Amino acid sequence: MAYIDINSVSYGLPDGRVLLDQVSFRVGEGKKSALIGANGSGKTTLLRMLSGDLAPHGGVVNRGGSLGVMRQFIAREGDRVRDLLVSVADPRIRRAASALDEAEAAMQASGGTAAQMAYATALAEWGDAGGYDAEVLWDVCTTEALGMPFDRCHGRAVDSLSGGEQKRLVLEALLRGPDQVLLLDEPDNFLDVLGKRWLEGRLIETPKTVLYISHDRELLARTAQSIVTIELGATGNTAWVHPGGFDTYHQARIERFERFDEQRNRWDEERAKLKALVHMYKQKASYNSDMASRYRAAVTRLDRFDKAGPPPAQPRQQNLSMRLRGGRTGRRAVVCEGLELTGLMKPFDLDVRFGDRVAVLGSNGSGKSHFLRLLAAGGSAPEPEHRPVGDLPVGSVSHTGSARLGARVRPAWFAQVHGRPDLVGRTLLSILHLGDEHRAGLPREEASRALARYELASAAEQTFDSLSGGQQARFQILLLELGGATLLLLDEPTDNLDLVSAEALQYALDGFEGTVLAVTHDRWFARSFDRFLVFGSDGAIYESPEPVWDEKRVARRRG
Repeated sequence: MAYIDINSVSYGLPDGRVLLDQVSFRVGEGKKSALIGANGSGKTTLLRMLSGDLAPHGGVVNRGGSLGVMRQFIAREGDRVRDLLVSVADPRIRRAASALDEAEAAMQASGGTAAQMAYATALAEWGDAGGYDAEVLWDVCTTEALGMPFDRCHGRAVDSLSGGEQKRLVLEALLRGPDQVLLLDEPDNFLDVLGKRWLEGRLIETPKTVLYISHDRELLARTAQSIVTIELGATGNTAWVHPGGFDTYHQARIERFERFDEQRNRWDEERAKLKALVHMYKQKASYNSDMASRYRAAVTRLDRFDKAGPPPAQPRQQNLSMRLRGGRTGRRAVVCEGLELTGLMKPFDLDVRFGDRVAVLGSNGSGKSHFLRLLAAGGSAPEPEHRPVGDLPVGSVSHTGSARLGARVRPAWFAQVHGRPDLVGRTLLSILHLGDEHRAGLPREEASRALARYELASAAEQTFDSLSGGQQARFQILLLELGGATLLLLDEPTDNLDLVSAEALQYALDGFEGTVLAVTHDRWFARSFDRFLVFGSDGAIYESPEPVWDEKRVARRRG
């Protein structure tokens, strides 16, 4: 029987803080359950305990059935395609693959009889462990995900694949593999919309038991049969299970918080009545000894009531306040004439006016991120006033034609991959306090208030690289806020943001005085834009009156 059972699990951080406190939930056989909550609330930690990477400090983790795991970061530096597939295979296959690699390397180094015998033994163990059967499965996976058989791509470097190709390859292996229980940490990140739709279909049809972390509201709406929310608590985070789908989640959560208020009000009213009763009997007992026993009974009743304590405290709700200010610029913010990114697209013209909100749509590898990077560098021939906000290095983009920024347009780039060597090893408070050549430093109190607005106050003394992906994303948005940009270039900004943070970003963009271009595969987020620039699979760039994801439908419409 394939199931997941978490019973009163607790986990503490090295600094003594309790991260998870008495978390309990169950995912039944064949069910698909989503795990959501604030960035840094402990979702990935919980999955690591389920996978055996961490031991809980209290409570019990039970699981029925073999386990397949997609971790948040799926590839290591230097990995090949074969290594990536081995990493999500059965433990015996992983051990056999490691022994086979070592034996092969030893045989190539010495070529002696002993090395040859060891290699033959490793090959036999590879077969006994099911390695050859796994290679048959992997051939199907690479054909589906990469368009080529396993024997042609097994030695290919993983870092030569896009993030979406890496995710699709691992998901193919897990969903087609023998494991009965799957733990998926943000499986939709880096997938384009067609990839997300493929994932939705596979999750719906698979008989496996699946617990997954996701912040994609469309994916949640289409696939989650129940939703486990990690809720913020003063003494540790807890879990609440909504037994229905995402369509009823928000209303159920509102009603849940209303019940908290009602229960606390009733408790306060009952305690006030008991205190009044004690006070009355105390007064009467002062002049009537017959009332002394009633007074003592009332005191005992109040003591018992107080020892039982109030009902559970209402979980703390996130309160994000992003303030993307911007500023006035010339009427024309971005002008492209005959722009062609070498090898990626056909020439196109584009005129983006001040205040426009442009969603840049299209499949992975179509050139969207390259286009944003060209603008982030200031365009084809940047003027000094177009220097980018922030220290994030902006690589060159090979192109013909021109892309120009308008008067007083200062670009700020939010990169899809949050690699920030300039921030590694530095605490959030020190980064804001010291400032840089583009951004004035803040007094420590003001810096602390800014972090609190982004729900990062508790991480003020943490280094940037120790944060979760969502916390890093929120902090980089804060740096954009402080940098004074008038053109925001956002590459998949909601990929790692939790639901509340994504909604806060949408609200902040509504109030931003400036221009926004955002590459996104977040269908929910895309609907909040008013212009849609589509990078077609045929290399053509065109505008659509609405967000369009189906290339076949696009082709029919354009025809």
